[in-house]
Amino acid sequence: MARSAVWLICTTIVCGLALPSAQAGMGNLGTSYGLMPQDIATAQGLSMFTEEVSATYYNPSYITADERGELTAGILHAEQELRTTRSDARGNVLANAPTQHVLLGFKSNLASLTRDRHPLHVGIILGLEKYGKEMMAFRSETSDTGQYLQFGKQPMFLNAGVGTHVAKGISVGASFRLTLKASAELETQTTLTGDMRQERLNVNAQPSLKAILGTTIKPAELFCDGDCFWDGWELALVYRTKSSSSTSVEANVVVNNTVPDPGLSVAVTTIEAFQPETYSAGLQYSGERWRAAVSIEQQRWSELVDEFAGDTIKDQAELSPSERIHFDDVLIPRVGAEYQLNGTYLVSAGLAYETSPLRTERNPGLNYYDTDRAVIGLGFAAVYDRTPVFSYPVRLDFAYQYQQLIDRDFLIVDGSGNETSVTADGNIHVVSTSITLKF
Repeated sequence: MARSAVWLICTTIVCGLALPSAQAGMGNLGTSYGLMPQDIATAQGLSMFTEEVSATYYNPSYITADERGELTAGILHAEQELRTTRSDARGNVLANAPTQHVLLGFKSNLASLTRDRHPLHVGIILGLEKYGKEMMAFRSETSDTGQYLQFGKQPMFLNAGVGTHVAKGISVGASFRLTLKASAELETQTTLTGDMRQERLNVNAQPSLKAILGTTIKPAELFCDGDCFWDGWELALVYRTKSSSSTSVEANVVVNNTVPDPGLSVAVTTIEAFQPETYSAGLQYSGERWRAAVSIEQQRWSELVDEFAGDTIKDQAELSPSERIHFDDVLIPRVGAEYQLNGTYLVSAGLAYETSPLRTERNPGLNYYDTDRAVIGLGFAAVYDRTPVFSYPVRLDFAYQYQQLIDRDFLIVDGSGNETSVTADGNIHVVSTSITLKF
C-alpha cells in the first residue's frame, strides 16, 4: 500500500513536469498543413518552387529565385474534427482542438557583404502555437480509447537557411530546422500526504539542428544558348533529415518513514513531433502568365519504430512481434498551379493524396489511429506595387485547405484486454493569411 502511494506521488510529479496539458501529434506544421498561404493553397504542390520565405524549409536553393528581400507576417488556423465510430454505431469526436499559429519570415540577399558581389540569399521562418503564446505543445501517453497519430497542436517551428548560384542554371541551398530536447531532474523528500521539502529541480532545453539540402536546375540555362525545348522547365531535388522533439525526466523521491535512501527513482524519456527522413523531387513548367508543378516525396516513417524502442511511454517491447506497432515508408504525390489574372491578382490551387504510414490496425497500449488523406487547396493573392503606407511592393495572400480523412477500421484494445472495432475518419479546415513586404 505504501509503495503504491509512493508510486502515485512520484508519477504525478513526473507527469506534471513532462506532459503539459496540450494535445500534440507526430509531424510538424510544414508537413501537416503547410507554412505560408501559398503552400496551403497548393497543398504543397508548388512549395518546392515558391519564391516566398517558406522556401527555406521546402527547397532552400529556391530562395535565390527572387533577388528582392522579403518581410512576412502571417496567421494560420487549422480546425480539426477527428472522429471514431464504434461497431455499435455510436459516434465520438475524439479531438477537435484547433492549431493556431503566428508566422514570421525574413529573406534577404547578402551579396553586398562579399567582394565579388556573388548572390548569397538567407532566409528564416518562425512559427509559434496559440498565436504566439505557446512555444512547446507537447503530450505523450498511452490510451485505452485511441489517439490520432499526426494531428494536434504543433510545437515551435524555426527554420533558417542559405542559398546561392554555383553555376549557370544550377543553384544550391542548405537550411537547418531547430528542435528542442528538454530534460528535467527532480530530487525531493515528501510524506504520504504530499508535503515536500528539500526540493531540487533542474530543467534544460538543448537545441538540435537538423539539415535540409536542396538543389534547383534550369535546363534551358544549363544546356541552351537561345530558345529551346527546355524553356520554362525547372527541376528540384530536396533531402530532409529526420527530426523529433523529445523530453526526458529523471526523478528521485524519498518518502519519509517509507522508502530508505536512495529513494524511489523514476525515469521517463519520450519523443513527439517526429518528422521522417524525406526525399523529394519536383518538376515545374512556367508559361507567360501561369505555372504548374508536380512533385513526389518519399517519407521514411519506418524509422519511427526504432525511435519508439527508446521511448519509455511508447515502448511495446513486452508485446509479441505481431502486436507491436509498425510503420511503412510512403510516397506522397502533389500537384499545384498558379495563374496570374492581371498585373495585380493571382489565383492558385493544389491537390495531394497522403498515404498513412501506420501499417498496423491493432496496436495495444498506444491504440493509434491514422488514415489516408485527400487534400485540396485554393488561394488568392494581390500584389500592389504602390501603397499609401509602404514605399515597397506589398503582397496580400489568403488560402483555404480542406483535408478529408478516408474511413479506416481499427481494433482498440483497452487495459483489460477488451477489444472494440471502430472506424476512424474526420476532416480538417485550414485558413491562412499573410502580408509580405518586398524590398
